[in-house]
Amino acid sequence: MRVVIQRAAYARVNINKVLKSEIGRGLMILVGFEAADSEEDVQWMTRKVLNLRIFDDENGVMNRSVLDVGGEVMIVSQFTLHALTAKGNRPSYIRAAGHDIAVPLYERFKQTVSEGLGKPVACGEFGADMKVELLNDGPVTICIDSKNKE
Repeated sequence: MRVVIQRAAYARVNINKVLKSEIGRGLMILVGFEAADSEEDVQWMTRKVLNLRIFDDENGVMNRSVLDVGGEVMIVSQFTLHALTAKGNRPSYIRAAGHDIAVPLYERFKQTVSEGLGKPVACGEFGADMKVELLNDGPVTICIDSKNKE
């Protein structure tokens, strides 16, 4: 399970020129799954993203989590996070999980993040052609892979 987390001043997702969801200050999370991912990866990643201290405290030091600042979260599926690019110039996506694995994990991740946050999360639509807009605050962008926990 891979995520790209961006600290956002705001984020929006449009599908077919219609606003699907939006958030104010918080985290924009792109998430991709591979076939080996499980509930354990979802639980670990949920704890990691909710407690990641990337928001400034009163001294301007990144020392607060999205929970600490009462921020919002948007989660968008992104199978291309598992692109293999070593050979040639056309990425391969054979490591990305198929729908039968990825959709339940995506739904579960949204659920666990929402429960941990104590409020609904905004989201994209799995498999849709989405237009994602955000104002990256900082910029702060963090990449995390649940297979690299050490």
